[in-house]
Amino acid sequence: MTHWMKAALIGISAIALSGCAWTDSNFGTDFSENNANAASSQSADARPSQPATVEQTYSQQEVVSEMANFFGVTAEAAGEAVERVFAEQGEPVGFIRGEEVAGAIGVGLRYGQGEMVLRSGTTRNIFWQGPSIGFDTGANASKVFTLIYDLPEPDAIYQRFPGVSGSAYFIAGLGVNYQQNGDVVLAPIRAGVGLRAGVNIGYLHYTRERQILPL
Repeated sequence: MTHWMKAALIGISAIALSGCAWTDSNFGTDFSENNANAASSQSADARPSQPATVEQTYSQQEVVSEMANFFGVTAEAAGEAVERVFAEQGEPVGFIRGEEVAGAIGVGLRYGQGEMVLRSGTTRNIFWQGPSIGFDTGANASKVFTLIYDLPEPDAIYQRFPGVSGSAYFIAGLGVNYQQNGDVVLAPIRAGVGLRAGVNIGYLHYTRERQILPL
C-alpha cells in the first residue's frame, strides 16, 4: 500500500470517527430533549383536573325572577316576599311550583300538585295533601311556590312536613309559612285566596302519586 493510500485511509477514518462522535453527541441531545418533553407532558397529564364550579343553590335574584313569572307579580313584590325567607334560611337548593285547592269547616283538607326543580338539574312531578285545623270556613284555590332547604337527595321530599308554629306572615300580597321535618325545611309561598294557609295548623304529605286520603 502506497503512502498516499495510507494517508487517505487515515483521513477517511478520522472523518468517519468525527462524524460518529458528532452524531452520538446530537443523538444524546435529542434524546435528552425528547425525554424532558415526554416527562413534562406526563407530569401535566398527571395533574388532577380542576372540576368546574357548580352552583348548588339558587340565588335570591334567581328565585325572585322565577316567582315573579310564576305568580304574575312584579319583581319588587316577589323580592319583598322572599327577603325575610332568605335572611332566615339562606339560599334554597330547589323549589316546587304548583297549584292547590283547599277547603275547611274548622277542620280542613288541602290537595296540590306541581313540579319540583332542584339546582342539581333534577325535576320531579309531585303531589301533596294534608289535613289542617283553622279558624275559617270555605274553599279556595291558589298557586304555591315552595322553597326547599337542606334536601339531602330528591327522594327525601316524599314525607310529611308539619307546619312550624308561629312562622306564618304576609307581605306584598303573598302568604309565607314554614314546614319542617328533621333538617329539611320547606317555605310555601301562596298568592291571593291562598292566604288562609297562614292561619291553619296541620301538615302536608308530599308523594309521588296523588292520594285521596290526606294522611
